[in-house]
Amino acid sequence: QVQLVESGGGLVQAGGSLRLSCAVSGRTFSSYAMGWFRRAPGKERQFVSVISRSGGLTSYTDSVKGRFTISRDNAKNTVYLQMNSLKPEDTATYYCAAANGYSGRSSSYDYWGQGTQVTVSS
Repeated sequence: QVQLVESGGGLVQAGGSLRLSCAVSGRTFSSYAMGWFRRAPGKERQFVSVISRSGGLTSYTDSVKGRFTISRDNAKNTVYLQMNSLKPEDTATYYCAAANGYSGRSSSYDYWGQGTQVTVSS
């Protein structure tokens, strides 16, 4: 069984930064593509970013391009999401997830964390 635990969320003012971490245990971390998703109150879960197994390929949803950076450390079994220039509309619960293939679709992901709350005040 794969377990994912997110951390790093919190309350930040608009324009600020946060770095989310997701620690993975239970299986070979490097065998999974890793994604970040978010769900704002009253909205559907949204794809944020994905990184390939080796870290050589990344993708982002348009609204975070140039502000967010996904990375991974396969030696530490951890994936990160560096979030800069945060906006109130980034407020959401952020989830990391693991998939066998590189995908932006939530249905492709087999394992999910419990989420970490990010709140951006204006």
